[in-house]
Amino acid sequence: MKVPVVLMRGGTSKGVFLNFEHLPLNRSHWEDFLLDIMGSPDHRQIDGLGGANSLTSKAAIIKKSDSQEFDVEYTFAQISIDNQMVDFKGNCGNISSAVGPYAIEQGLVPVKEPVTTVRIFNTNTQKLIIAEVEIENGKVKTEGSCSIPGVPGTGSPIYLTFNRAEGAVTGKLFPTGNPIDMIKTRNRLFPVSIVDAANPLVFVRAQDIGLTGSELPADYTQEKLIELEEIRSIAAEMCGFADRKSATLLSPAVPKMAIISPPMDYVDMTGIERKAEEMDLMIRMMSMQKPHQALAITGAICATTGAFLQETILSEMVNIKQEVFRLAHPAGIMETKVDFLAGHIRAIKVVRTARTILEGYVYMKRNYEISYQFA
Repeated sequence: MKVPVVLMRGGTSKGVFLNFEHLPLNRSHWEDFLLDIMGSPDHRQIDGLGGANSLTSKAAIIKKSDSQEFDVEYTFAQISIDNQMVDFKGNCGNISSAVGPYAIEQGLVPVKEPVTTVRIFNTNTQKLIIAEVEIENGKVKTEGSCSIPGVPGTGSPIYLTFNRAEGAVTGKLFPTGNPIDMIKTRNRLFPVSIVDAANPLVFVRAQDIGLTGSELPADYTQEKLIELEEIRSIAAEMCGFADRKSATLLSPAVPKMAIISPPMDYVDMTGIERKAEEMDLMIRMMSMQKPHQALAITGAICATTGAFLQETILSEMVNIKQEVFRLAHPAGIMETKVDFLAGHIRAIKVVRTARTILEGYVYMKRNYEISYQFA
């Protein structure tokens, strides 16, 4: 059995893009279907399209919307590498940046030059994302001068606007009802802020966890990763996703873990020296229990929201005086732009790049009942 797929890079992530019509008719078979495509569970994903990294073990399922309010509906899937599971709970902002180009290239939305606006309804979070994609000669433009930390070279800018991102997964800006909670692990007591905007994140101060905040992915010890996952698992229980003992298996992707610290000089993964005055906040994220090589877009949206709120550990750390918020991560510095309405955040915009890498068929190990058959 073979199924049409498009392999795309979106921001600092890479994933398999599928038309909704090409997925199994029975939704309960989606998990096995996606595991089959990626070659999971296997830490090398040697027998599938996965790249043996959480940032490259992702899928986007796209459907032309029946609603006049949206152009396409998009479902994100985080495919586990080592376990027999697929997490549909949250969204990936980086993968979201490739949804607009995919929809245009696949003829799901009409092309308009010089910019095509694609209204994306993310089914995971029930939220609207607006993508502005540059068009040249009737096709998606990929070449340009826009560079983003964590991706070699440059490309055409894609502007993503996340509208009213609060309560994306839990329905609450503060899933526990508190801007700050205390989490008690086996060894210590930690103040954290659990915020749900674009995706739920649990934020902890670097100094409280025995870190500087300037660490790069290779700097974390296994002992420290275990401690961070314990905090995240307890937060998952507090959000109602899973109990702390099973959260790593049942809810590995939400809430996401983020370590924050005040601005400071540091050298990023590319060897560039970053100065404290170039940033508003230092942030380090975890992705599926491993250090993120850059920064998730949903993490940037959530951190920006948390920084503008009152009485969170983020707002206590930063003094924001402008609408542009600068987040320093292992690969560089990301900027978000906040759109206010009556003193409240209406939308947050980021810029990304994306491109199609491959289009063709994936050969499945099993047969699945789908509405279309391909010779």
